[in-house]
Amino acid sequence: MNPPISQTPSDDGDEVAALLALPPLERLQRLMHRLRAPGGCPWDAEQTHLSLLPCLIEEAYEVAEAIRSGDREAIVDELGDLLLQPVFHAEIGSETGLFDLDDVAAAICEKLIRRHPHVFGDSVVGDSQGVLRQWDQIKQQERATAGKAPAEYHLQSAQGPLPALMQAAKIQKKAAKVGFDWQHPEQVLPKVREEVDEVAEALESGDPARVAEELGDLLFATVNLARKCGLDPENLLAAANTKFVRRFQSVEDTLRIAGKTLDAASLEEMDAAWNAAKTK
Repeated sequence: MNPPISQTPSDDGDEVAALLALPPLERLQRLMHRLRAPGGCPWDAEQTHLSLLPCLIEEAYEVAEAIRSGDREAIVDELGDLLLQPVFHAEIGSETGLFDLDDVAAAICEKLIRRHPHVFGDSVVGDSQGVLRQWDQIKQQERATAGKAPAEYHLQSAQGPLPALMQAAKIQKKAAKVGFDWQHPEQVLPKVREEVDEVAEALESGDPARVAEELGDLLFATVNLARKCGLDPENLLAAANTKFVRRFQSVEDTLRIAGKTLDAASLEEMDAAWNAAKTK
């Protein structure tokens, strides 16, 4: 548990100076304790594990965006925001005596040692795939030790709260572990083309439910192709989103130079500007 911090410091500058003298991780823990304590920040004091969930999710996505940008300062800044979340949750837990940051750190250290017997024990694995197989086996052993019933179905653990695109990739990877997979990316292409044809047939039928189903199948097959190419579909779509926005901004710039707005431009004019943007 955190040592008490005076709630009536004689001088704010002295308090800040004392905090700055601490190692960074300890400083962060003390800062969070101070913000939650009486006389601290009203907003921070009101937060609960549940109220912080949106912040946790948002910060994780902002870290992903910063990493994709390659901007060192942005990565450090966003990782700091994300690091605050477990410290915040641990502070809340410590107030009721349920757990604190040491408990959280101890638990993950114990898990990492337990799940890396090829590093901290006598197990021998030849490559990263062997590591992953061993990891799954250890997880199953942990469930049995904890008295948890084994999953009834192989893909049961792949269904969870992930965004649909990431969940699709996880489901496919887990199916591939038992051999239900194509050997080469080229073998997936016919399936993608088949799904495109089925979308076309669904559109011709005029049945909205069928269109929705076939479009879902097409997305799933496309994720499979990305996976077989060794690419992450979430990153691919994020890059495509960024590229589309960049090109559309170029369309707006071109129209502005011509003295037009998006609302006033025709589709043909926008399409011409789009094709020009693609060559840049």
